[in-house]
Amino acid sequence: AGAAFQYLLVQKTGAQKNVGLIQLNRPQALNALCEGLMAELRQALESMESDPEVGAIVLTGSQKAFAAGADIKEMQNKTFQECYNSGFLAGWDKVSVVRKPIIAAVNGYALGGGCELAMMCDIIYAGEKAQFGQPEILLGTIPGAGGTQRLTRAVGKSLAMEMVLTGDRISA
Repeated sequence: AGAAFQYLLVQKTGAQKNVGLIQLNRPQALNALCEGLMAELRQALESMESDPEVGAIVLTGSQKAFAAGADIKEMQNKTFQECYNSGFLAGWDKVSVVRKPIIAAVNGYALGGGCELAMMCDIIYAGEKAQFGQPEILLGTIPGAGGTQRLTRAVGKSLAMEMVLTGDRISA
């Protein structure tokens, strides 16, 4: 907390200011996960992880979208070789290795990379308008940041297969 971010709102909250709150703040793109946002998220998580006053972290988006997925516009012109050689998606799993509990507070869309980001958290609290999905198949690809493995553990093989192979969403 304390650092200025372009794509995040970061603060300490709670009665004792011991809860780190990270809000994805890219409303014009439904909080699409661009490289800049993910770099800032890693920085904010590292700061909160090393802050002895922070006991837990809440990661959230807006009422309309937790995160509507990876930023397709940023990815669309990249070849496989460019992605592979540049370490594309490297560091996306930072959420899953933070030693403090992370709670995803999800309302609205959690699609593709946004769904995967929520599943990396230790706990997911889903609001009434939450919609989870892995729609990558509709773009001719599959989930790329561990979504196939995490989704299977979260909802079971049958529903995970249905979601991944059809692009169908589930609610809270």
